Amino acid sequence: MRERPIKRITGGAVQYDGAGVKLVRVIGYNDTKEFDPFLMLDAFDSEDSEDYVKGFPWHPHRGIETVTYLIEGEIEHGDSLGNSGSINEGCCQWMTGESGIIHQEMPQISDYMLGCQLWINLPKKDKITEPAYRDIRKEQIPVVKKAKSEVKIISGSYSGTRGPEEGDYVKTTYLDVKLEANQAWSLEVPSENTLFLYIVEGSLHTDGEEVPYHRAVLFGEGDTLSLSSGKAGVRFFLYAAKPLKEPIVWAGPIVMNTHEELRIARQELQEGTFIKHK
Repeated sequence: MRERPIKRITGGAVQYDGAGVKLVRVIGYNDTKEFDPFLMLDAFDSEDSEDYVKGFPWHPHRGIETVTYLIEGEIEHGDSLGNSGSINEGCCQWMTGESGIIHQEMPQISDYMLGCQLWINLPKKDKITEPAYRDIRKEQIPVVKKAKSEVKIISGSYSGTRGPEEGDYVKTTYLDVKLEANQAWSLEVPSENTLFLYIVEGSLHTDGEEVPYHRAVLFGEGDTLSLSSGKAGVRFFLYAAKPLKEPIVWAGPIVMNTHEELRIARQELQEGTFIKHK
């Protein structure tokens, strides 16, 4: 057993996206090599509706998957496939952009908006296949409760229990973990997989360091993650997947492998031929 060491800790930076949504970009454009296949993680944590109510009006996606998960709040959405609905407390929207999709996400005024959106890169061979959409409701997400711990399995598996999703193209583990104060916790993860977590509440200890909330921790090679919660407990999101190790050419929510593919995508947007499947 080889425990994973800390490779990097980041708090990201406050940014404004969409029509003026204030968020924390925990990882992004400059982090793709280390966090491969994960492209971006945006965190929402606000009690002020002015931070997010302007939302993300209609915009295109191609070549990526977006996974939006909320602990608190509500986001209404719609897309070019004809899907529409709401992501609310404990729910997840898993959207595969692939050949091209246009959608919007409009947060609704609530007492508290808490959650995040993760971008997962798609392999070159799968970037232009048919887009897909999955609405994962709270009741579909299994919860494994043990002594002083609770793990919600959004994707992949944990302790012999499978989640409602695992990723059709990039097999992804996505866990929402809560630990009471001063509790040890461990997880075996294949050594070749990229592994990182984002601390939502509280703090944790790992590899001899204490890490506070609103930080992401990227781990180095090893087959076992070992950590313990701080004196106030901890809640964190855990992400793990095998890296793609492919070139990335990125322009907003369009992520391809070459500049020519990106040029074609932009041209198709101008000509109205971006959407390939309906």
